[in-house]
Amino acid sequence: MAWAAVAGVLVGGTLLAWWWPAVALDWQPAHAIGQPWRWWTAAFVHWSVQHLFANLAAALVVAGFGMAGRLPGSAALAWLAAWPLTHGLLLLQPALAHYGGLSGVLHAGVAVAVVHMVVRGDHRQRWVGACVLAGLLVKLVLEAPWGEPLRRSAEWDIAVAPIGHAAGAVAGFGCVLALLALSRGSAIRGLPT
Repeated sequence: MAWAAVAGVLVGGTLLAWWWPAVALDWQPAHAIGQPWRWWTAAFVHWSVQHLFANLAAALVVAGFGMAGRLPGSAALAWLAAWPLTHGLLLLQPALAHYGGLSGVLHAGVAVAVVHMVVRGDHRQRWVGACVLAGLLVKLVLEAPWGEPLRRSAEWDIAVAPIGHAAGAVAGFGCVLALLALSRGSAIRGLPT
């Protein structure tokens, strides 16, 4: 299944990147143009063991959610497209000099999954998708991504960048809506979707 393959690449890349110097892979807006691999590799960088394990566990949850929702390959393609866009949207917060972690891209995956389920799913999928979508939107608002670029909390041993979560969700929403619009246009013209 394509959805599981995208999740597998994220998990595999994360495990491999643990042994590389973060400064060579993380998102740095100053290097966004000259070192374009960072648009992808930033997802693989983790700043602590807690950060690593939390995001690996979350990746498994997002993989399972998409598989349980029987998402088609086109949804995996939208998730894949949202991956670099997630990091590109971090340019909206120029004070964020470094960023790493799967959480932004995982938020993109959740956004893709819930929109696809709401628009194309059966009755049960629409209901589940709508509930998770509501929870995602509440979570993003409560995180206040328009505030300080980095936040410290007692739960984490690193500073968290809420804009990464919002950027991922926006990238995911945009990519899945574009894909659904394109597939609708193809169906109208009689092309395979």
